[in-house]
Amino acid sequence: MKRILFALLAGLFSLAGATLAHAEDDLARIKSAGTIKIGTEGTYAPFSYHDASGLTGFDVEIGRAIAQRLGVKPEFVEGKWDGLIAGLDVRRYDAVINQVGINDTRKAKYDFSTPYIASQAVLIVRDNNTAIKSFDDLKGKRSANTLTSNFGKLAQKYGAEVVPVQGFNDAIELLLSGRVDATINDNLSFLDFKKHKPDARVKAVASDKSAEYSESGVLMRKGNPELVAAVNKALADIKADGTYKKISVKYFGMDLSAQ
Repeated sequence: MKRILFALLAGLFSLAGATLAHAEDDLARIKSAGTIKIGTEGTYAPFSYHDASGLTGFDVEIGRAIAQRLGVKPEFVEGKWDGLIAGLDVRRYDAVINQVGINDTRKAKYDFSTPYIASQAVLIVRDNNTAIKSFDDLKGKRSANTLTSNFGKLAQKYGAEVVPVQGFNDAIELLLSGRVDATINDNLSFLDFKKHKPDARVKAVASDKSAEYSESGVLMRKGNPELVAAVNKALADIKADGTYKKISVKYFGMDLSAQ
């Protein structure tokens, strides 16, 4: 009887230990491995995209700066937006840095860092479109968006038919070809696009700066308080030492660190 009781207690302690180890945090494992795996699209300029040097962009450089402050190397794992967050669930990576908007639905399932950038949703149409002047005018129109993004949900909220795309560039291509009437997208992405293609026949006609669509954070699995705290400290440090300013000026021509 004592042996059975001892075996049961040993099993319970073992289970408790495993649970505590799992709940302990991903931070210790990341530091032990010397690498933090970061999920990102790689097709979303100017945040995460490829140029002649390889993977680059505002979010990519923020990820590298965070990794440096954690004392580890970044390893970027690319994936399409509609499956990007799900990759966190199956532990393909430790965090997602890809303009993931902070909202209550996501906060119920995941942990976010403090916001590291704020923008606004803009309604983009062809420059000869005079019928769409506000979000209300989207009702019954076709908007190119990634289905699970905040922008896609905003388009649906206003009664648009969402035509699924993989990212900003695909949305603009469909808009320019006349296959959709509009796209709701990130203002900073739109400004970057116009900077590189000033003659592109598109315009922004309205904006929505509600918190649900404007603030983005580093997305992590629930139950990792040490990792969240470490990422938040890293973000605070790169703003304090001027690294964030340097990165934002490089990609947007302005200092966004005061946001």
